[in-house]
Amino acid sequence: MLAAIEKKIGSGKRITEKDALALFASDDIFTLGELASSALRKLNPKEFVYYVRNFHVNPTNICVNRCRFCAFSRSKGEEGAYELTIEEIIRKLRGAPGFDEVHIVGGLHPDWPFRHYLDLLKAVKKEFPQAGIKAFTAAEVDYMARISALPLKEVLIALKESGLDLMPGGGAEIFHPEVRNSLCPEKLSGDRWLAVMRAAHKAGIKTNATMLYGHIENYRHRVSHLKKIRDLQDETGGFLAFIPLPYQPMTEIGGESPSGIEDLKCIAASRLFLDNIAHIKAYWVMLGEKLSQVALLFGADDLEGTVMEEKIAHMAGAKTKQGLTEDELRHIINRAEKIPARRDSFYRTIG
Repeated sequence: MLAAIEKKIGSGKRITEKDALALFASDDIFTLGELASSALRKLNPKEFVYYVRNFHVNPTNICVNRCRFCAFSRSKGEEGAYELTIEEIIRKLRGAPGFDEVHIVGGLHPDWPFRHYLDLLKAVKKEFPQAGIKAFTAAEVDYMARISALPLKEVLIALKESGLDLMPGGGAEIFHPEVRNSLCPEKLSGDRWLAVMRAAHKAGIKTNATMLYGHIENYRHRVSHLKKIRDLQDETGGFLAFIPLPYQPMTEIGGESPSGIEDLKCIAASRLFLDNIAHIKAYWVMLGEKLSQVALLFGADDLEGTVMEEKIAHMAGAKTKQGLTEDELRHIINRAEKIPARRDSFYRTIG
């Protein structure tokens, strides 16, 4: 089966959902790596591996939702709940090393009005005009539309005018209803996530896309998820990168994280199926530094960034550091015999 897929890819044909299922089901991990690396070289012939000097800000873990896979969220007044003021966020960023991007995601706070998010963006952009602001998942933007009673288009335009440069890809999880209704029934539907991203792209806001895998889904659900993302990219061209996110086990669901082999298969299959998305990210926070390095030989060409202060994945069980230095990232890339490329939020190289 892989030989037929290899022939199809070599002739420039797009692989099908059936082909993608075969990639996930295959135990021939080395051929998968070779196919994905070959596909990546066509997109990235210089073999750059990108990273960004960024700082993650999670303004609050107070959230109206209770997703079963999330160990981050709290109810207001619950032990461990917190909410940062805009002034506290600015002070935190002032104390950070140099960064080119601020990444802002958090819980759906029951009391914060839409104006609060606009004021946060304006404050960060005023204080750090040189930094790109990547903020608010589709779930957060959908929530803003609900609490403001504004159409998505108006919400997105207001965010953009206040300083939003692009959006992360979180909140996608798995689109298929039979999984999503068990995993996160309170969260926006898969179709609504896609609608938010479509509206963002039409408003001139680039985004990422994600998939959370290794919990209660199967290969069929993964391929269906990837197909919907590929279809939307065909329509809008608005996705900058795709990030497969391995499930972390310290949640209500329990169980175990996917194996390293499964992680590499997911990276490779994503690279081969998503032929219209330029970058596949090996998110070292969840994969770990060493496996992320190996993922660079399986179709990934982005290591995320310095991060500096990550909370969401670590509260779910991630054992990695909360941040890496630029030197550490470059060492990981160099040892994989790739070329480190510091980038901005839009994959333009710096220096």
